[in-house]
Amino acid sequence: MPNDSAQWPPLEPWRVGIRGRCPRCGQGRLFRGFLALAPDCEVCGLDYAFADPADGPAFFVICFGCVPSVFFAVWAEITYEPSMWFHVLVSLPVALLTCIPLLRPLKGWLVASQFHHKAEEGKLVRQEE
Repeated sequence: MPNDSAQWPPLEPWRVGIRGRCPRCGQGRLFRGFLALAPDCEVCGLDYAFADPADGPAFFVICFGCVPSVFFAVWAEITYEPSMWFHVLVSLPVALLTCIPLLRPLKGWLVASQFHHKAEEGKLVRQEE
């Protein structure tokens, strides 16, 4: 299939990424598992080999999900000195629910952003002498 911009108009990365859809056509699946990328799009045939979000999703989840939930657990411990069961039944589920569900949408958004902005690995450019 041709990579024609008339056939595949640009899609907003956040819209297709958080839904786990192909960044080119917006219809095919981006993931084959929870976090494993599919090899290609079953609708338009886009090869996902370009995609490498690395630790980006985990970094954002740690900053915006894990840190606040850990602060909550520490605040509860210092303020109320609850039993260990509080942390097992409240703090741990809060931490898991603020971290795990965010990984997939963030990874999809980063992959779609890589496609949209044509991001690729950095290269050193040497000037000819």
